[in-house]
Amino acid sequence: MEPNYRRCLSCRRVAQKQALWRVVRIHPSRQVKLDQGMGRSAYICPQASCLAAAQKKNRLGRALRASVPDEIYQRLWQRLEPCP
Repeated sequence: MEPNYRRCLSCRRVAQKQALWRVVRIHPSRQVKLDQGMGRSAYICPQASCLAAAQKKNRLGRALRASVPDEIYQRLWQRLEPCP
């Protein structure tokens, strides 16, 4: 079976699905969550530059066609911090 490829909405780099973070707008509640659920999805590289550009230019919100709460961005920034 061939690997699934997705494109980062910030830097436009193509990578395997497992190498990117998935942000989902759940259907029909329009709630935005990370990594799980069925609905409209957007993918982003796990890099500070991609996350900063996506947050500054509201790329996640436009891709998902929904407002992205600050809590989602905070959780993504926490994932970038190295684990002790």
